[in-house]
Amino acid sequence: MADQEQTPVFQIQRMYLKDLSLEQPNSPQILTEQQQPQVEINLGLSAETITDGIYEVCVTATVTTKIGDKTLFLVEAKQAGIFEIRNIPQDQLQAIIGIACPGMVYPYLRAIVSDVCTRAGFPPVMLAEVNFQAMFEAQQQQLAAQQGNVA
Repeated sequence: MADQEQTPVFQIQRMYLKDLSLEQPNSPQILTEQQQPQVEINLGLSAETITDGIYEVCVTATVTTKIGDKTLFLVEAKQAGIFEIRNIPQDQLQAIIGIACPGMVYPYLRAIVSDVCTRAGFPPVMLAEVNFQAMFEAQQQQLAAQQGNVA
């Protein structure tokens, strides 16, 4: 029984859409514009402990599409997952939360953003693939550099 308690555990408890917003503040007038819109995409990542061994990981996308200085549409979507992660060494835990979990959540977010754009009457916005490992490693290097400057 003691061996079972030390067995590493990593499993998805639930995937869910935490928040979704679509705005078309200049419709219907801007819909008659013939210019190509500029698209800006921002991604965010957050994680928090819910209880011992249970974590929520959220990936957020904000898609702002403008023609000139007027917003055509704005989509904000936050996809989340609840993960059970137990008996994992602390140094590996951060990598799992920062790489593996968002990698599982992100495909759902991509589908939702594309679907919302299409349902709003626009061509789908396809979010690019994200290398969460490279993002995580860059964050770790940035943290190390900041701690090196403080010491």
